[in-house]
Amino acid sequence: MSNQNDNYTVGWICAIEPEYLAAELCLDETHPRMTCRLSPNDTNIYVLGKIGDHNVVIACLPNGSYGTISAANVATNMLRSFPNVRIGLMVGLGGGAPTPDSDIRLGDIVNTGFVNRPPTILLNAVMKLRVDYRRRPGSLEKAIDHILEKEEEELREDLGRPDPSTDILYRSNFVHPENSKKACVEACGMDLSTLVPPRPERKRPRSPMVHYGLIASGNQLMKDAFYRDELAEKWQILCFEMEAAGLMNDFPCLVVRGICDYSDSHKNKEWQAYAAMAAAAYAKDLLYTIPPSGVEDEKKISEVLSG
Repeated sequence: MSNQNDNYTVGWICAIEPEYLAAELCLDETHPRMTCRLSPNDTNIYVLGKIGDHNVVIACLPNGSYGTISAANVATNMLRSFPNVRIGLMVGLGGGAPTPDSDIRLGDIVNTGFVNRPPTILLNAVMKLRVDYRRRPGSLEKAIDHILEKEEEELREDLGRPDPSTDILYRSNFVHPENSKKACVEACGMDLSTLVPPRPERKRPRSPMVHYGLIASGNQLMKDAFYRDELAEKWQILCFEMEAAGLMNDFPCLVVRGICDYSDSHKNKEWQAYAAMAAAAYAKDLLYTIPPSGVEDEKKISEVLSG
C-alpha cells in the first residue's frame, strides 16, 4: 500500500450529505484522491485534505444507508486503508433533548460523546476549547462565518442560520398529525397551548451554544417526545443519534452533534444544513487546538483496538 496513506492521522466520519458537505468545506486544503491506494474491498469514497497542521481523511456512509452497522463498516474500511489514523471524529446531526436543566436549541452543539477509549490529547483539546470559547464568546459563530465567506452566495444562504422563528419546541403531549405532508407550522400551528413557554433570549442569539454530556445512540430514529423525556431524565441524555454505537468496537472517537430537531414527531429538516455546519466548524476548531506532535504521540487506532 502506498506510503501516502500513512500521512493521514485524523479520520472523520459522517453519515449524510449535509454533514459530508460541511466536512469538506472545513478543509483548509484538499488533496487529490489518486495519491492514496485503498485496501482490497474498501468501497469507501474518501476526501483527503488538511485542517491546520493535520492531514485528514473523510468518509461518509453510503447514500440511504443509516445506522450502526453501516457506520462500523465505513470505519473498518477506513482503518484498513489508512492504518496511521490516530484520532477519530464522528461529526454530524442529532436530535436534542431539551430539559429544564439543559437549554438545548436548534443549531446548538453537543459533544463529549466519546466512544471507547478516546486519545488523551483529544480529551485535553476538548477542555482547552471549552475554556477558549468561554474567554471569547461568539468564537464558533465567527468560525462558521469564516468558513462560509469564501463560498458562493447561494451556498452561503443554504448553509446559513435559519430564522429563529423556525426554532419551535412543542409540548411533549402534542404530536404531529399522522400522515400529514404539510410543513410543521402549517400542520401543527402555533397555538400557545401546544408550545413550550418561550425560552429566555440568549445574549448571543446567533451563536451556537456547546453542551457537554451524554449522547444516546441506536438504530432507530428518536421521534417520541415522551420517550425522549423519560430517557433524558433517567440518564441525563442531551442528544439522540443513530451511528455512534456502531463505532464502539471499531473506531474510538469523539462524537460531535449539531442539533437539527428535538427528537420528537415534529422533525425539522430546515435546520439540518446549518446544524451540520456548526458541528463541523466545532470539530475544525478542535483540531486547530491539537499540536501535530500530540497526535503522533498517540497510538494508532488499529493498535488500540488490538490491545
